Amino acid sequence: MRFPRPCLLALLLATPLLHAQGAPAVAPAESSAAPAKAASVAAPADQVDLDDVRNFAHVYQIIRQAYVEKVDNKTLMNDAIKGMLAGLDPHSAYLDKDGLQELNEDTTGQYGGLGIEVMEDNGLLKIVSPIDDTPASRAGIKPGDVITAVNGKVITPDNIDSMFDDLRGAPGTKITLGILHEKAEQPVSMTLTRERISMTSVKVRELEPGYAYIRISQFQDDTAGDLEKKLGGLLQKNGQQKGAVLDLRSNPGGLLTSAVAVSDDFLDSGTIVTTRGRLPDSNLTFSAHPGDLLNGAPMVLLTDNGTASAAEIVSGALKDNHRALIVGRRTFGKGVVQTVLPLDETHAVKLTTARYYTPNGTSIQAEGIKPDIALADLAVTKVDDSQVPISSEADLPHHLANEIAATGGINNDGSAENAKLATSDYALSQALNILKGLALRKDTGQPAAH
Repeated sequence: MRFPRPCLLALLLATPLLHAQGAPAVAPAESSAAPAKAASVAAPADQVDLDDVRNFAHVYQIIRQAYVEKVDNKTLMNDAIKGMLAGLDPHSAYLDKDGLQELNEDTTGQYGGLGIEVMEDNGLLKIVSPIDDTPASRAGIKPGDVITAVNGKVITPDNIDSMFDDLRGAPGTKITLGILHEKAEQPVSMTLTRERISMTSVKVRELEPGYAYIRISQFQDDTAGDLEKKLGGLLQKNGQQKGAVLDLRSNPGGLLTSAVAVSDDFLDSGTIVTTRGRLPDSNLTFSAHPGDLLNGAPMVLLTDNGTASAAEIVSGALKDNHRALIVGRRTFGKGVVQTVLPLDETHAVKLTTARYYTPNGTSIQAEGIKPDIALADLAVTKVDDSQVPISSEADLPHHLANEIAATGGINNDGSAENAKLATSDYALSQALNILKGLALRKDTGQPAAH
């Protein structure tokens, strides 16, 4: 599965750019009648002079004539375009027919592959996040892991682009990856079978009566509608919730418009996000409309280092509008937006055209969003207390019975369920405990500001 570099980023689909404002101006070729010294006249700093054009043409011809293998003109020109875009930032890219198809698969959640979001980082192929219920997540691949080899071939800066292509493939085919886990000294070999990834981006359930759990794994075309349908069904079945945990851990992002719609689902008013770029069309402000799906019930939003792009837009919107308490780890810090600019039916440029800012005017680019309550990446185990002979007054011989008959049993205090959740997902158990505190505070009429 190959995710184009911007696959984890907030994307804004657009019509072709009518005028390339700010593009480098190329000095016109000199006339044969012009004085010879005209070619040496220095061009302004923002222009390409004739020497630059000659250097490009010279390098092009050297490659054509002297490279160890013959390279056709079309390949060289495509590679030149790709290199020009790759030199801008990690998220701009030139998309051919296959790239456009992959982008469509990313935004619709339908593709053949492993279910991992990857990006190039200083010549390394790094895992941003595995997608829920996919071969990658089931194999234990984690955010921050590095792919060191594909099918026995070591990844280098020279072949890293082709390795993107090798990750995707027909369902049922196998691929062997060398995976270097975070803090590990040696990579391990994993053989995975590609699947048809039909990713459902939203899951909703109750953690326990009155407390909803909302998991969004990516922001696709239908994410907001899916959220409204599933959360609405839970509310209709179980009634209004006391609070909800919104889990955006290892969510690599997706469509900006989808992130805005999801944020709007939990806000009655206020700014969601603003974008600013060089072109007027890049300067946008998105605001919330009345209608909070949870009617103001407290929210805890879980983040980690794999929470990126569109997921950070939601995190920033709910944090700055004091709608949710952010719990977990600092987010990835991808605060730029890409616009897809079609060139023709089979080619497009995916270009970083704007930075986005949270409602407070903060850019999170390369900084991320700091949680209100930080949690280390921990796992816990349950203490074996089966050998403790006395744990309460009721265990003492000849104890006085309670004059009022107990209805639920003294051991049914919820600790067993709490321990089960804590040992399976420590961060989620902590989020639920914090959410209960917020709900109690709201029930007593105290302000829930943070």
